[in-house]
Amino acid sequence: MNFNEISQVAIQLLTQFGLKLLGAIVLWIVAQRLIDFGLKLVRRAFRGQQVDPTLINYLLNIISVTLRIVLIVAILGFFGIETTSFAALLAAAGIAIGAAWGGLLANFAAGAFLIVFRPFKAGDFITAGGVTGTVTELGLFTTSINTPDNVLTIVANNKIFSDNIQNFSANPYRRVDLLAQLHHDVGHNQAIALLKARISQIPNVLENPAPDVEILDFNLAGPVLAVRPYCNNAHYWQVYFDTNKAIRETFGEAGYPVPEYRYAFSGSQNRTDALIGSPSDVT
Repeated sequence: MNFNEISQVAIQLLTQFGLKLLGAIVLWIVAQRLIDFGLKLVRRAFRGQQVDPTLINYLLNIISVTLRIVLIVAILGFFGIETTSFAALLAAAGIAIGAAWGGLLANFAAGAFLIVFRPFKAGDFITAGGVTGTVTELGLFTTSINTPDNVLTIVANNKIFSDNIQNFSANPYRRVDLLAQLHHDVGHNQAIALLKARISQIPNVLENPAPDVEILDFNLAGPVLAVRPYCNNAHYWQVYFDTNKAIRETFGEAGYPVPEYRYAFSGSQNRTDALIGSPSDVT
């Protein structure tokens, strides 16, 4: 075989390979668009059936990964690679990856259990895995949470599932817990009545259950009041800050004296009084 014949065979082989490569690229692009289009149709169908958004995202992630694996196998078959051998190789690789990345499988399993038991859904305000915020997405391996300071935090599903979960959106309302320090000379009954009347006027504070204002504790400065209005979760911080303002303004308008703390210095017989700025400064 001379050089010309070798060149012709090489050109023929390269042409065939180039055509197959071009066909594989076209197949990949078209198939990707078809997969994306199909996923949009499935998402629309699920939404039409009022399926939970968290479950929709989880199912679509599984469908997307499965279809892309099938696409890769089809492209390899297009090149003439034995798919049965590839399947065996994929299974062996799966075992190896599973052994090496057991944590990922644990996160996947935890995500499945979170879908089944549904302790929260997208849009809920929760504390889970040491993170507090609004759930934006429950994925295959992780959950995305937006914290109150608008930081997107990605938490592993296994960490969430293996820890305590607090869902603040599960109940129709929640309680705001604050403290108000009184001076010894202040009549607690009058202070309680004034605070209850003032807090009831705060926007978004619920009438039922009514706000609680009671003596919680005593210290060297005087009685400590527990101030507990109730509100919807969406209004929590607005009620929290407005209640703090109400405590300060109510006690200031009533002319209550500033509470005093007495501290004993070690190694000395002398005692001194330290004034705090206002009754609300110890809330």
